[in-house]
Amino acid sequence: MRILLARHGETPWNAEGRYQGQIDIPLSPTGEAQAQALGERLKSIDITRAVASPLSRAQHTAQLALGARADMLLTEPDLQEIAHGEWEGLLASEIHEKDPSRLRAWREEPDTVLMPGGESLRLVLDRSWRGLARATEGLGDEDTLLVVAHDAVNRVILCRILGLPISRLWSFRQAPTTLNLLEGPDIEQLEVVRMNDCAHHTPFFGEAKHRAL
Repeated sequence: MRILLARHGETPWNAEGRYQGQIDIPLSPTGEAQAQALGERLKSIDITRAVASPLSRAQHTAQLALGARADMLLTEPDLQEIAHGEWEGLLASEIHEKDPSRLRAWREEPDTVLMPGGESLRLVLDRSWRGLARATEGLGDEDTLLVVAHDAVNRVILCRILGLPISRLWSFRQAPTTLNLLEGPDIEQLEVVRMNDCAHHTPFFGEAKHRAL
């Protein structure tokens, strides 16, 4: 089984450094172009199943990437982005003014943080792993699953597969429409073959770094 774990394309709030969480922010023109570039890259790949978060930025990314195959797309609620609660819609500078200690902990000890009115990373890992398991049900050794999700969701899934504590999720990046290739006989035996591969739209040393997470 192969899993192409992608992140959605850029949104206006990504570009501004604004925390989105579960607010349904659409793709920007840049994000749409990134998703179309992802589609060009996946054009020759035989995709057995495609699943996305129900948030429009993930669904639209998947639809553009699938092109004529978009009618195969399913949604999985457990793949939604982390709920940032009271932080949603705010810039990091605004959060620093009203909640500096929690923001500092989010940067330095993210596994200890429960978002005000939102979720912890442990909650996100538990539900997103459950959603990934449902998405892979019935897939065989030669099948390929496309999953389009979000920054925090991808990071906690990758931490689990790599055997990293979720406190280490800032030790790697997830660019807009990045691809992570996972392979294994089942969800509990996955290996990371490629990670944060965004060569379809970004030069080798040119990746944008989004800090609104």
